Amino acid sequence: MRELDWVILIATLLFITIYGIARNLKNQTAESFVVGNRDMKWYAICISIMTTQASAVTFISTPGQGFVDGMRFVQFYFGLPLAMIFLSIFFVPLYYKMRVQTAYQFLEQRFDLKTRSLTALLFLIQRAMGAGLTIYAPAIVLSVVMNWNLQWTIVALSILTIAYTTLGGYKAVAQTQQYQMVVIFLGLFITFFILLSQLPDGIGISESMTLAGQSDKMHLVDFNFDPANRYNVWSGIIGGFFLFMSYFGTDQSQVGRYLSGASIRESRLGLLFNGLLKIPMQFFILFLGVLVFVFFIFNKPPLHFNPVNVQALESGQYKDEWQTLNTRYDDLFNQRRSAYLNSLASEAKSTMVQRYDSELKEMRLTADSLIKKTNPGLDVNDKDYVFISYVLKYLPAGMVGLLIAVIFSSSMSSKASELNALASTTIVDLYRRSVRKGKSDRHYLNATKWMTVLWGILAMLFAMFSSLFENLIQAVNIVGSLFYGAVLGVFAVAFFFKKIGGKAVFWGAIVSEVIILLLYLLGEMDIVSIGYLWYNLIGCVLVIIVSSIIQGFNKGDLKTYSNAE
Repeated sequence: MRELDWVILIATLLFITIYGIARNLKNQTAESFVVGNRDMKWYAICISIMTTQASAVTFISTPGQGFVDGMRFVQFYFGLPLAMIFLSIFFVPLYYKMRVQTAYQFLEQRFDLKTRSLTALLFLIQRAMGAGLTIYAPAIVLSVVMNWNLQWTIVALSILTIAYTTLGGYKAVAQTQQYQMVVIFLGLFITFFILLSQLPDGIGISESMTLAGQSDKMHLVDFNFDPANRYNVWSGIIGGFFLFMSYFGTDQSQVGRYLSGASIRESRLGLLFNGLLKIPMQFFILFLGVLVFVFFIFNKPPLHFNPVNVQALESGQYKDEWQTLNTRYDDLFNQRRSAYLNSLASEAKSTMVQRYDSELKEMRLTADSLIKKTNPGLDVNDKDYVFISYVLKYLPAGMVGLLIAVIFSSSMSSKASELNALASTTIVDLYRRSVRKGKSDRHYLNATKWMTVLWGILAMLFAMFSSLFENLIQAVNIVGSLFYGAVLGVFAVAFFFKKIGGKAVFWGAIVSEVIILLLYLLGEMDIVSIGYLWYNLIGCVLVIIVSSIIQGFNKGDLKTYSNAE
């Protein structure tokens, strides 16, 4: 990075952090620290929701997903608009009627304390893991850019985020997110136009889509029903619907965003506009990755994108095999580029393109094999290094700093929302309800701040022991899908099955969660093959079925929110 990049990066991060702290140090209460003053407008709610969901993982990993798999990942979000409509009709009015600070308060009034505590604990487990991954993603970038130790990078990023979240509370999180969104979209749009300008003469958006289509990168939808396929229309609409219902309807990191709305109308509009804008946003980020793919047709990319692995190969015992492989790759790159250019003149798929793409894939698998032989502990998946590799090598001075600021801003935004939600849930649903009752507002405010620090440290420790899984964007969604289904099932019973009581739904949730975790483990052992999006539907349905069966043997255990205080 050059001096201008450092100036832009440091100035952006310092402004956001100092602004968030300075504006919100005074007149804090335990409630305002959790949900603000409940005066947010719909556009601020929408921005807060989108920036909370769009973590640094989105801007590092999603372009890499587009580079490797093309546009099909966008199907993951097809269920989002339906979920936003459903939540606006059923969830938002009830949350406002009860004036809850967390989503789980409602469950005690509908069921009992143990059900409230169980769902709060399930949220805390999965959200803490997710928070760790949102730190891990930008830490990878910074460690590569600065050649810093990854573990110390995670510590530094964690301290920065913990500081302004703890001192400023919810209002600091919400207000800074508006500036973070400006930085994010400014950086992405400028990068998009720079990327287009760097393509050869005569290659624009239309030609890029044609070239990408030769490798099925523009295959947007897949109507084939296959439970093992993670990304098709059915998993996106059905599995995605249940995932987003749980995420936006029961996950405090998102529920807290719209509980702060000035009215039901403002919260509904914030949710609905999120559903309207999210798919185009993800489409754009994926298409950015597709354009990087096209760019690397004409500009030779590395055979392997992770520089740490490449360095290990170049200095290891298989360096001669690596050098030979790169020599073959030089020839293949030139032949492949010519084949893609020739394909522009033909509407049919080029057999030569398919042949050279297949050869390139085999070369990369060979490189992965050499990496594993060199050091079995290295992770060969390099999707998450694709976009940053382009940024560091090909963007002009100033833009690198802005793009790194985009990644850090999104990380700070998501991490701050997650820490605020983790601390709020711990204090409101567990500590204040079951551990220390009847204390002063100042006591609970201080407890929430200290809990923010504690969860920040725990998330940091999880990040320090994380791996890249298949890639970061999938890792975050897999972690959520393991827990969201059971939690959503509890809320579904609470809203729509009034003849099921607390004891039944409590055990239904436990049984469901155990089965989901077993399915995941069996999948990892290649015994069962189910796409992770389906875990959300399966978990939710299992809670309903199991709790209904248990309730059949326990007729007297009934309580509804209609008679709640």
